[in-house]
Amino acid sequence: MIKIENVGMKFNLGIEKDNSLKMMFIRLFDKRKRIKKGDFWALKNVTFEVDKGDVVGLIGSNGAGKSTLLKVVSGVMKPTEGTIEVDGVISPMIELGAGFDGDLTARENIYLNGAILGYSKEFLDSKFDEIVEFSELKDFLDVPVKNFSSGMVAKLAFSISTIVDPEILIVDEILSVGDIKFQEKSKNKMMLMINGGTTVLYVSHSLDSIRELCNKVVWLEQGKVVMAGETNKVCDAYYEKQLNN
Repeated sequence: MIKIENVGMKFNLGIEKDNSLKMMFIRLFDKRKRIKKGDFWALKNVTFEVDKGDVVGLIGSNGAGKSTLLKVVSGVMKPTEGTIEVDGVISPMIELGAGFDGDLTARENIYLNGAILGYSKEFLDSKFDEIVEFSELKDFLDVPVKNFSSGMVAKLAFSISTIVDPEILIVDEILSVGDIKFQEKSKNKMMLMINGGTTVLYVSHSLDSIRELCNKVVWLEQGKVVMAGETNKVCDAYYEKQLNN
């Protein structure tokens, strides 16, 4: 279903810019100021496979490369090296609400975001009430999204993204959106997808959530795979490492 082979993702870091009058003036008096540029590998030699129906958790500390890997798999970014083979239609839930226009209302953004995800107007018309009911935002449909809280934006985006059951679901920490009640709804929705055979790549800092949902886990640190395999075995090793740091 997903085959990731020797994938690397490189970024060029320009820590200080050399194109502003302010920086030029500062460097006249402070010779310590230098332009520091270099290559940063967010991912390096990442290799593993995800079979149809697998729910694979990605764990690791902040900056380990988890979210970058999701973006590469979902096609948001092209890897610097290596190959990714995907057999199936992907529904990415990364940075929920990133495709919204803040000046448009929730109603208008349902159609805008739905179109970005590839849904037709006819399909969105047929699913509109279902989206609104799940989002719990019926009273705010004609309010510009720029006036929404981050939790409300995430609720709306999640409700649009999960209106169909995709073959492959790419999930980045979305089970923490909204209030406790909505978090439970989100988890139940994901469980329905998982039980229906959807293949899932899931990033979370909650080991309890990873243990509950995933049958396999990949542990990343500094862009490299530390360990991959059965959920409890990998989570236990990661937990022990965190305790000893």
